[in-house]
Amino acid sequence: MSDSNHNQPGAENPERFTGLHLGPIKKSAAGLPAIVETIKQVLGEAGAARGFKALNHMNQKGGFDCPSCAWPDPDDDRSTLGEYCENGAKAVADEATLKKLTPEFFAENSVQELATLTDYEIGRKGRIAQPMFLRHGGTHYESISWDDAFHKMGAALNKLSSPDEAIFYTSGRTSNEAAFLYQLFVRAYGTNNLPDCSNMCHESSGVALGESLGIGKGSVKLEDLYEAEVIIILGQNPGTNHPRMLTALQKAKANGARIIAVNPLPETGLMGFNNPQSMKGLLGMDTHLTDIFLPVIINGDMALLKAIEYLLWQHEQRETGKVFDRSFIENNTIGYAEFINDLQHQDPEQLAAACGLSLNQIKEAADLLKDKTKIIACWAMGLTQHVNAVDTIKEIVNLLLLKGSIGKPGAGTCPVRGHSNVQGDRTMGIYEKPSQQFLDAIAANFHFTPPNKYGYDVVEAIKAMHGGKASVFIAMGGNFLSATPDTLYTAAALRKCSLTVHVSTKLNRSHLVHGHEALILPCLGRSDKDWMNGEEQIVSCENSMGVIQFSKGVLPPVSDQLLSEPVIVCRLAKATLGNHSPVNWDKYLQHYDRIREDIERTIPGFGDYNKRLRDPGGFYLPNCNRDGAFNTISKKAHFNIGSIHPIHLHEGELLMMTIRSHDQFNTTIYGLNDRYRGIYKERRVILMNQADMDQRNLKQGDVVDIFNHHGGVERVAHKFIVVPYPIPTKCTATYFPETNVLVPVNSVAKKSNTPVSKAVVVRVSLSTN
Repeated sequence: MSDSNHNQPGAENPERFTGLHLGPIKKSAAGLPAIVETIKQVLGEAGAARGFKALNHMNQKGGFDCPSCAWPDPDDDRSTLGEYCENGAKAVADEATLKKLTPEFFAENSVQELATLTDYEIGRKGRIAQPMFLRHGGTHYESISWDDAFHKMGAALNKLSSPDEAIFYTSGRTSNEAAFLYQLFVRAYGTNNLPDCSNMCHESSGVALGESLGIGKGSVKLEDLYEAEVIIILGQNPGTNHPRMLTALQKAKANGARIIAVNPLPETGLMGFNNPQSMKGLLGMDTHLTDIFLPVIINGDMALLKAIEYLLWQHEQRETGKVFDRSFIENNTIGYAEFINDLQHQDPEQLAAACGLSLNQIKEAADLLKDKTKIIACWAMGLTQHVNAVDTIKEIVNLLLLKGSIGKPGAGTCPVRGHSNVQGDRTMGIYEKPSQQFLDAIAANFHFTPPNKYGYDVVEAIKAMHGGKASVFIAMGGNFLSATPDTLYTAAALRKCSLTVHVSTKLNRSHLVHGHEALILPCLGRSDKDWMNGEEQIVSCENSMGVIQFSKGVLPPVSDQLLSEPVIVCRLAKATLGNHSPVNWDKYLQHYDRIREDIERTIPGFGDYNKRLRDPGGFYLPNCNRDGAFNTISKKAHFNIGSIHPIHLHEGELLMMTIRSHDQFNTTIYGLNDRYRGIYKERRVILMNQADMDQRNLKQGDVVDIFNHHGGVERVAHKFIVVPYPIPTKCTATYFPETNVLVPVNSVAKKSNTPVSKAVVVRVSLSTN
């Protein structure tokens, strides 16, 4: 059975190379080049006046929240020069662009013609200026009125034999207000089919932390990083994915913190940082960040953590009570004896081999940790997108529990979220497996009985559409097709739907791989002014560290045909539920304060929501771990015993992980350069160890096809250029979404069901096409 993406409309056309140029790997991130790139992007998309007005208000008190990553803003010392990074500036320039897509654009460009473009080319076309409709059998999108669009959606949803035949996806850009209304509508409609982008990124973190510590969020505040003695960064590339984190790490270093970086690639942002807001940074006098770099093999993190724990246990045997926090363990945890019994039977040499490091490298890290108690562990998708992701994250918790490093200043868990409000969406109830407590609150406040049956997550939703069990797909933001695994399988699933709907700001590939009928509903961006009944509205977001913050757009929208996401949800609810709705949607169309009043009544931690939101800097949500408590059944933290299951490769096989370039955020491609890795003018590349290239008689610049055969299905990503790179042998890396076609839909993390995008077994061969 073959599943090839060659010249298929579900993926990019692989025939178009743009002229790969390789340069040196950078030694430090940011600095003057970041400023130059920021200015170039802003001027090119939004112009000077519009672009710099947006930048001056982004992440500032009284301004709007960055539409890019979820790294927190400082509580007090926000920079007057600009509280944003290069990639945040690119995100705003992309959103604030003056380019717009009118009905004439769609009349001149068929869906088939647009599908031949790269994701980069599609995204650069501009903002969608009015609702668009693709009729059954049509070749071009046509303009449609908002009233007719809502009528079509309501009719399609009411035509289904069961509410469970509809899928309601959410991206992490959606505000708290829109997310709350969206889940309320979906549950009033009668289903919990609320897959979201968290299913594909930090779901493993939420499951692991929830089971071990009683809350599926991190426990630290930003100032905890400044007090930490050791910060461990695992499976994360902050220089590209969370650049403002580098400022926090620089401050931590100045206060004496030591940093351990664990990653298969020597990412520039982990090694050095030129702060562009300081003279030293502009002159290239970088701050060296990482003290110990541990280049583990892909998915070697569990073995590394166990090896460190074993070495710390040996130190504890020699100095009882001086390495482990015995008082904390006795008073706050369960499962310690069983954990130690398992740990003492581990073989450190075998663990070292399993993570691809020497025992001496691991001893250096253990020696650094043995006398420290203020330890923070940060991680991202390099850990969450593996089969054993939940157990690996629980192993991080084990290490912190041994050291008593949770619930005290300068210590704790720090899963670094990707999209700006992905954590807030979950707090608002965007979850396919809602708690009974949450459902009871919905029932009490809105006087209807929400469904108890669990809904579909992302992978389950794809399979449901593919199998004919779901036929209406509605996406509140995002680029579903490009974000999801097994691209051609997902494309086939979407094409089987009777209707696909995307609430979007800009054109993306998901608009071009559609159901029998399709709608594009253009919405306001985070930077756009939002007026309702003559008054400017504000929304709110939750960052990675649990702060609820104010967001108010400052730019005139590029079109008067754009609606806000809360308004779109309310009008969709009215069109679908009509006069039988148990919810008064009209009151939410009066003022967003009415939405927040109902959030306050429904979700714990939001007391005086409207008042506290308007306080400069916002407010923190309750966090039991931060307070030294654990909301588990036992009311204690749980040690976990996880097993190591090495991935055995056959002759000729490699383990591939998907990564971002520096010129992208999630599926949005800003350019074709990956400056820090020294890769320019091309994205269809595969990073390989020179030894693996030699073994296959490959040289730099060769063009190869990449194959995956999981489950007996041949998946092919055609025409990728070989680039030698310092990555462990038998490991390789490629950019997503170009190689999502290789990620099997049935390869998922245990418990979290997250697609395994960081450990894809592949083969490569010279391209013959």
